[in-house]
Amino acid sequence: MSETAKTTIDQSEVDRFSAMAAEWWSPTGKFRPLHKFNPVRLEYIRNRACENFGRDPKAHRPLEGLRVLDIGCGGGLLSEPMARMGADVVGADPSEKNIGIASTHARENDVSVDYRAVTAEQLLASGESFDVVLNMEVVEHVADVDLFLTTCAKMVRPNGLMFAATINRTLKARALAIFAAENVLRWLPRGTHQYEKLVRPDELEKPLVTDGMHVVHRTGVFYNLLQDRWNLSPDMEVNYMILAKRAA
Repeated sequence: MSETAKTTIDQSEVDRFSAMAAEWWSPTGKFRPLHKFNPVRLEYIRNRACENFGRDPKAHRPLEGLRVLDIGCGGGLLSEPMARMGADVVGADPSEKNIGIASTHARENDVSVDYRAVTAEQLLASGESFDVVLNMEVVEHVADVDLFLTTCAKMVRPNGLMFAATINRTLKARALAIFAAENVLRWLPRGTHQYEKLVRPDELEKPLVTDGMHVVHRTGVFYNLLQDRWNLSPDMEVNYMILAKRAA
């Protein structure tokens, strides 16, 4: 297959999430886990971005002036709060339905986000670049992980950051993030995640390092049933986040 013919899009995954698009903003719907996950990942992104760019995380709009790409933005669960923190946000998703839902919600809530139904490849080809790229809960749904990650990395500006979050390919993750989440707790529709498509940290980091970025932080994330919330953890066996930076 030629380089120009390669794609990061797995159409079956796009179709799956398009079919659920109307539920993006329902905190009790099919995307309930992401609503629960949002506070811990937003705090992590805000604090690490402020540290990198010399901002005050307690400021009203701590990310003012930073250009942010939320790739695979879905219905905009991350894009909107990032915009409220002052960032100039591009929310990109290959699903027209997702972008439609995201655009309508942002408009109704008076939040400015530049939503586009495009792929990472199309953004790169158009010469886009960003201070921060959010690559959150996406890599396990793409057709070519290495191509997707290197494509996203090439859009990170000097001194810029990429945040990536996904599920590790371990037996523990198979038991908790797939079987328990989909069949026992019913947090997710069955088939949301396929074990063979999960990505280990070393597999996520390698294409970023190859493209000239360096990993500056890693953390696990776990769900505390008693607190009913997600917390950061040193255990990366199930959910984890990685932060990579491009040199200035």
